[in-house]
Amino acid sequence: MKIAVVCANGKAGQLITKEAVNRGLDVTAVVKGENRSAAEKAVIKDLFDLTAEDLRGFDVVIDAFGAWAPEVLPQHSASLKHLCDILSGSDARLLVVGGAGSLYVDPQHTVQVMDGPDFPDIFKPLAAAQGKALAELRERSDVKWTFISPAGDFQAEGERTGKYILAGEELTLNSKGESIISYADYAIAMVDEAVSGDHIRQRISVVRE
Repeated sequence: MKIAVVCANGKAGQLITKEAVNRGLDVTAVVKGENRSAAEKAVIKDLFDLTAEDLRGFDVVIDAFGAWAPEVLPQHSASLKHLCDILSGSDARLLVVGGAGSLYVDPQHTVQVMDGPDFPDIFKPLAAAQGKALAELRERSDVKWTFISPAGDFQAEGERTGKYILAGEELTLNSKGESIISYADYAIAMVDEAVSGDHIRQRISVVRE
């Protein structure tokens, strides 16, 4: 299986790349500058400059793009649209590192985590940007996409437990009543989905056991 990890130099991208390499998968890092990931092969190119030819031949493309500053938040939508456009009609699957703010908190799927009174104001612009990108992704029937939301407390430096609960569109708590997962355990879930391909054109979520 050939996997490309876009933005492999980021915190999530590095751990996803390492997880895939450790499983013996054929991994190529897509990075803007020097490759700092565990992948031996790399495409040195800005995401927005990637072409269909650059991603030809990959079974899975993992999008680990991240933007947090207010002025670049629209790039969540723009970057995802670009990747979808160049993968349109191909057999490659596109797996997206998503956010938790767009998860639903009611069975009717009318209220999202970001709508809650306790949701921090500082994270609302990011959650809205990622939610918009997901909404636009749902309209794409020409791409085999999967959007994977982490738990609410997404810990960059958290431990790798090797265990997680796979859930769907709704915010899910573990047996301790927590919505938490480390980047390392999230990486396991991401690579599991890359290998299985069980949730094409679906949003799924993961939480630590």
